[in-house]
Amino acid sequence: MEFSTAADLRSALAGTGYLADDELATIAWLAARLHRPLLVEGEPGTGKTALAEALAQAAGVPLIRLQCHEGIDASQALYDWDFPRQILHLRAVEAVDGAASLDDVESGLFDERFLVPRPILRALREAPAVLLIDEIDRADDEFEAFLLEVLSTWQVSIPELGTVSATTPPLVVLTSNRTREVHDALKRRCLYQWLEHPSLERELAIVRSRAPEVPEALAEQVVRAIHSVRTDAELLKPPGVAETLDWARALHELGVRELDTASAAASLGVAVKYREDAVRVRAALDRILSR
Repeated sequence: MEFSTAADLRSALAGTGYLADDELATIAWLAARLHRPLLVEGEPGTGKTALAEALAQAAGVPLIRLQCHEGIDASQALYDWDFPRQILHLRAVEAVDGAASLDDVESGLFDERFLVPRPILRALREAPAVLLIDEIDRADDEFEAFLLEVLSTWQVSIPELGTVSATTPPLVVLTSNRTREVHDALKRRCLYQWLEHPSLERELAIVRSRAPEVPEALAEQVVRAIHSVRTDAELLKPPGVAETLDWARALHELGVRELDTASAAASLGVAVKYREDAVRVRAALDRILSR
């Protein structure tokens, strides 16, 4: 991933529709140049996952995604063996050559052709690439420890085949919604960035870039309404940038030229995804739209 300066990276990201500020572009550029993972934390909907997607698109390299969840283990991240094909191979060997030695049969079973690479192994092999490790805060301590080892050495060991090392380390972007704290050891390995919801002006620019079909006046009304909604500290999940874009596009599809209480209430499910939040927002729509 070759960008001469952070400004070049920022410009390339803008070309994909991702409008990064100087601080974010700089830390992402440093992560690429120093071959260090980038840990991006922030509220849901602030553009963490979209950053990794934009980096891959801007650099013209594959995006390889590992979605973390409770109970994820190393095998789900590294590799697995294609057991059905191994069994078919074993039966074929028995049918054709019943006298084959045990060693020959075993070596045939754990051949490269039966290996199923998972995201981390793929990223090490296919780099240059962007490896997105999404929602690392959902994984447990053991997985973090495994991940720290891989990110420190850029290699993994497959007992049956040997060690796989990355010729060029992938650019690794880890995201976290901060449902729990990521351990200090992993944080120290990474460069770090906290993402806030964008300012009104930046979010309006994002809508203009990503949804140019939406009329300017409607786009501004939607962005102002979303920013007003986010000021309610009691919401379970404030709408993110993705919801802003979806709402603007949905209203445009409905033929709305000016956001009013009726059109906002009818389409609110595009922007607000929890019943309790929808009740609060619907009750406050007149106030929200008058701002």
